[in-house]
Amino acid sequence: MTDLPAAELVLVPGGTLLTATPEEGRALAMTLARHTIHNIQPDLDKLMEGRPVYSSDPDSLIAASHVVAVEFQTIAAANDYWRG
Repeated sequence: MTDLPAAELVLVPGGTLLTATPEEGRALAMTLARHTIHNIQPDLDKLMEGRPVYSSDPDSLIAASHVVAVEFQTIAAANDYWRG
């Protein structure tokens, strides 16, 4: 078993959902989604074992995109939709 480093198991990197721009918010959404997966499956060997299956399955990719979209929706709300 190869555990992921503790830095990859932080649920909210930097401790905040606040970002300066929507672009930064989208990047944070991708990071949050990745960290969620790492917390669910911290064994890197097991995680990589499944990659050939889910990385080429359209339904898995759509599901992953949905997770990122939900994370981005949460971040956008936290940033009050980047009002200016």
